[in-house]
Amino acid sequence: MGILDTFVELWKSTGIYGFLTLPGVDGWGRLIMIFIGGVLLYLAIKKGFEPLLLVPIGIGCILSNIPFAGIADHVSLVGLASTQGHESVFQIENVAGGFIGMFYDLGITSGLFPLLIFMGVGAMTDFGPLLANPKTFLLGAAAQFGIFIALFGAVLLGKYVPGIDFDLYAAGSIGIIGGADGPTAIYVASRLKPELLGAIAVAAYSYMALVPIIQPPIMKALTSKEERQIKMEQLRHVTKTEKIIFPLVVLGACILLLPSATPLIGALMFGNLAKECGVTDRLSDTMQNALMNIVTIMLGLAVGSKMSADKFLNLNTLGILVLGLVAFSIGTAAGVLLAKLMNKVSKHPINPLIGAAGVSAVPMAARVANKVGQEANPHNYLLMHAMGPNVAGVIGSAVAAGVLLAIVPLLG
Repeated sequence: MGILDTFVELWKSTGIYGFLTLPGVDGWGRLIMIFIGGVLLYLAIKKGFEPLLLVPIGIGCILSNIPFAGIADHVSLVGLASTQGHESVFQIENVAGGFIGMFYDLGITSGLFPLLIFMGVGAMTDFGPLLANPKTFLLGAAAQFGIFIALFGAVLLGKYVPGIDFDLYAAGSIGIIGGADGPTAIYVASRLKPELLGAIAVAAYSYMALVPIIQPPIMKALTSKEERQIKMEQLRHVTKTEKIIFPLVVLGACILLLPSATPLIGALMFGNLAKECGVTDRLSDTMQNALMNIVTIMLGLAVGSKMSADKFLNLNTLGILVLGLVAFSIGTAAGVLLAKLMNKVSKHPINPLIGAAGVSAVPMAARVANKVGQEANPHNYLLMHAMGPNVAGVIGSAVAAGVLLAIVPLLG
């Protein structure tokens, strides 16, 4: 090969050549997605919107759209299958794939990363406010209402809007965005509609990050100033025994009534039991810190790897973003409205604002409820009261995920 041919081949291996010559979405689409990745980084770094996840997702988006690099290529196994006795043995000869593609195949496709995240969330969660006021569990359940409204909306869009291809599996994956729980949304999408995972994950985490912007107008529109000024009674003390028994009771109920939700609920309750039992501090500390941080890095990069131009730049993505916002808004409204109703029939005052915390964006939704309450009454402290429905929302979103995973394959 001559010098000129060498330079030509070198030129053809550059990103500039790829952006200029790759056809359609594979060319200019990659530039758009790299720009979107930059926007995610801006929101995370400059605005502080969920930086621990949006930074890895943004970098994953940029890396997955670099021409010829193959960073997001999926793992392919090349080997020879043989039979030894009654067992089949597969000897791997070669493993090929990009490094964030490997993260996706090993952690998302298997469902491992969301479960490890749930384990860490459990280790960081205090269910005391929920146990001190158990009726707030209803608010966490009400906030999941948006999930099923978005599900039906996705089915209708897929049926009547040209260019949008949503079947029941896609609808179930999109609906779970309304729970405002990123790991749950990722877990459900990876099980029902993996090809939509990138858009669903971005929508879920974006709306979680935008809680302080999305929720207050809804909360104020549905409540009067007098309702926002309501002071709630101090929560009772919750004993250590109650906190130890609670995760075991929840896990037992899940095993008996909804086994499909057991992976998520089991990971959450194991993490919480490790925190509350008092004899596994090292395990709890690892879940809360080292394990959580490592998995968050790999999860974010893996999710970003699904934001390739050919999968992201289409009408389906726009539909997902719109339906995710609708689901989140309806969930917020449902929690507030149920809290208003409970305040009418309860012997003890209930501030309707805490109902908005039923979406499981922990603890941001609880902080927003407290902030809006203090705007109406500077001496009103709702944070701990709002944490009850907030942590109930985590359980509620996991239960809703279990329902979808059980029902959608039967109906689809």
